Amino acid sequence: MAAAPGPSPSVRNVPVHSSSTASSTTSSVWDRVTTWASENKVVVYAVGAVVVVATGAGVIYYVSESKNTSKGNDRGKNTAEEKRKSKKDKRKAKKQVEQSSQEEKPDALGSNLRSSPTVETEPELPQVDDSTVDALSVQDRKDYAAKLKAAGNKAYGSKNYNEAIDLYGKAILCKPDPIFYSNRAACYNALGDWDQVITDTTAALSLDSEYVKALNRRANAYEHLQRYSEALLDYTASCIIDSFRNEHSAQSVERLLKKVAEAKGKAILDSKEKRLPSPTFVTNYLQSFRSKPPPEGLEDTAELDEKSGDGQLKAGLVAIRKKTGEGYDEAAKAFTRAVKLGDLGKHEAFAYNMRGTFRYLSGENNEALEDLTKSVDLDPSLTQSYIKRASMHLELGNRDAAAKDFEYALSQNADDPDIYYHRAQLHFILGEFAEAAKDYQKSIDLDRDFIFSHIQLGVTHYKMGSIASSMATFRRCVKNFDKVPDVYNYYGELLLDQQKYQEAVEKFDIAIEKEKQAKPLGMNVLPLINKALALFQWKQDFQEAEKLCQKALIIDPECDIAVATMAQLLLQQGKVTDALTYFERAAELSRTESEIVNALSYAEATRTQLEVQQKYPQLESRLKGMGTGLGGPSLS
Repeated sequence: MAAAPGPSPSVRNVPVHSSSTASSTTSSVWDRVTTWASENKVVVYAVGAVVVVATGAGVIYYVSESKNTSKGNDRGKNTAEEKRKSKKDKRKAKKQVEQSSQEEKPDALGSNLRSSPTVETEPELPQVDDSTVDALSVQDRKDYAAKLKAAGNKAYGSKNYNEAIDLYGKAILCKPDPIFYSNRAACYNALGDWDQVITDTTAALSLDSEYVKALNRRANAYEHLQRYSEALLDYTASCIIDSFRNEHSAQSVERLLKKVAEAKGKAILDSKEKRLPSPTFVTNYLQSFRSKPPPEGLEDTAELDEKSGDGQLKAGLVAIRKKTGEGYDEAAKAFTRAVKLGDLGKHEAFAYNMRGTFRYLSGENNEALEDLTKSVDLDPSLTQSYIKRASMHLELGNRDAAAKDFEYALSQNADDPDIYYHRAQLHFILGEFAEAAKDYQKSIDLDRDFIFSHIQLGVTHYKMGSIASSMATFRRCVKNFDKVPDVYNYYGELLLDQQKYQEAVEKFDIAIEKEKQAKPLGMNVLPLINKALALFQWKQDFQEAEKLCQKALIIDPECDIAVATMAQLLLQQGKVTDALTYFERAAELSRTESEIVNALSYAEATRTQLEVQQKYPQLESRLKGMGTGLGGPSLS
């Protein structure tokens, strides 16, 4: 399969994006950043980011009397009368609340409450309206409000929502209390009157800005009205105030981040200019296929008219060897001109293969599929075209079509090691590690000189839990392929995953030096990024980690992984505004919709963090306390 040569994805148990089929080397680093965010959610929130996990779970709401004095629970400002109640009365009141206050799981039609016994409205309820309330004493107002609220709770429990709305409204006349507003909002929630929910919860929050239940109810109403950014802001504030104790609120944040990011991601993708990704990405993709000499007639010594189709094919192959952004752009243009010029004879299938390859890398998926199909129609023996088409099918979610293309390729040449290597990538991405190991081994049996089959086999063993076997594989790789920088880079990744920091950094240093020696103008920047992550995780050395990321961006300004890693490092230092800029840049550089959504999810979480800090400045110290109380961060 047309996957990049390195581990795909990382050695961690992380979600796999469809783009892993083409960018497994860089996704390894993305996945480690994402895994860290998932495992350290409170620390991440403390600096502004959150991993995206679509749960689809709703938020549970309660209408009840609160006895808790801590902020962020059911709000606990007990009245003087409640304090005088006996323990027996409190237990009785609690039991009544539990019976009447059912969970609300909002849907398009309102709540879906369980049935509860009808309770008669409390007799001798005080009669109060705008004209009479001013004549009441302060104590009478408190007493009347408590009775009206209790009656409202019972009416709510019996699903008499309009009656409850009236009773809560009268209680508010006697005593404007955030609980009363929030409870009335719950009635409007049950009736699906989202605008009124927002009005009442906003009133409640004007009286108590940290009233978690009101925040959650308003967020739910915003979400029903598709005001996702506002809903995200409220849920995020709720999570911070509640110290992340409410899993439903946290899941709602994640769900809304996904919605907001998907909406913005689609807009970016629709307007995105089709162009090649970073040189690091392109290099890793191309070297996932075994190096072969140019087709006969396209060798460097061949004398060809540059204005001919064959001449442009040769020019494209020469440009690829530069391994730079400029070289890859030249190659893409040359292959396009070659097909347009035509008169390619026996090289026509190869020309469509190469144009399809660069169209695929540029995100022109439909056009790339057409080119690769044309290539196999012209020359079924060109198995590489089947392999590349299979990777595209998998990226588009068509697993069966990908499997069929591998079958077609094997029917043409059952001894082509590339087929087994890329089919192993498919198994790896799908979590079928035993099958992946078999295919990697078959690829090695057919050609022991292709280093990436050995690397991937070692990573697969690691994923299967055979750490000793994996480490033995990498030690053999170091012995047999001592001049290949990728060996040290991926060996370092596994050591980093085991928290063997010093050994990992040593391996990354070797990889960096060998990259400089082998490709001074187009070095792979991933060892630099990996070393940055290692130093941060090991020593929290922000300064050196930033320098390494900046160096990577000087070498490859289009590397989205370097940009995203820099964003995470800035977040850890509380430089939220700067981090937001980098996350947005990462989204611009991302190649596929899933990659764009991933980057935008971090950007939106960061933006929401800034908005929460502006709206609730008192929460900033609490956030910092959460972060420092959880130990040192770990970008593993």
